[in-house]
Amino acid sequence: MSGKDPSWQFGRAITRRPGKSITGGLRAVDTGAPDLSVMLRHHADYVATLKEAGAEVTELPPLESHPDAVFVEDTALCLPEGAILMRPGAPSRLGEVAEMAPVIRSLFPEIRQIEGPGTIEGGDILTTSREVLVGQSARTNPEGIAELAAILDGWGRTLREVRVPDGVLHFKTDCSLLDGDTILATDRLAASGCFEGYRVIRTAPGEEAAANAIRFNDLVLMAAGFPATARTLRDAGYEVREIGNTECAKLDGGMSCLSLRFQ
Repeated sequence: MSGKDPSWQFGRAITRRPGKSITGGLRAVDTGAPDLSVMLRHHADYVATLKEAGAEVTELPPLESHPDAVFVEDTALCLPEGAILMRPGAPSRLGEVAEMAPVIRSLFPEIRQIEGPGTIEGGDILTTSREVLVGQSARTNPEGIAELAAILDGWGRTLREVRVPDGVLHFKTDCSLLDGDTILATDRLAASGCFEGYRVIRTAPGEEAAANAIRFNDLVLMAAGFPATARTLRDAGYEVREIGNTECAKLDGGMSCLSLRFQ
């Protein structure tokens, strides 16, 4: 995929099917247990849409010992230079990285790892064509960010740290990349000024959960149920696919959480 923007033009993706243990997944607010049958249907739609967008998808089996393992994005950062294994801030999720590591090692010749004691999760990392934005959150701390910055510096990449709004789990809960110059964001995050120099499209009032989307080649994958934001994106010229996300949302999950995407 020479000459393309590796921040949103991809050839591959890794996903993991949810398992029965998903009902024990982490959540900030308990809004009820996810319905596994519905989640499996939504997940199948998600994988099918990735394939429609041009992805060769590595579909991993459920990992019953780790209820949140469906959210594979938190385990690694995949870049053209190589992959970096993360160190999740939730102790119950640390084992997910060890399970993902052999898969990553089979696909990337260059592998680095966040050794700690700091923590960092992929949901707090937004890679653009200009820089790597990392949000300090309850799951990602300054020590983890500093270790990632040192790795990226060796690869000639710039990391810029931002603050995640209070009450927001991950940086990308409130934003996503639409193309090389455009970011979809909530009002509360855009108002911080962290996207100065980018074009920002804001989610519609009351549709803040729509901010976590994916641009994968020609398609924007977004959660269903946010018609005003979907209309805004289509009016801006994006081809949108709306995918059910009601069950992942009960575990604070969105579109980006469900895959690792790379060239």
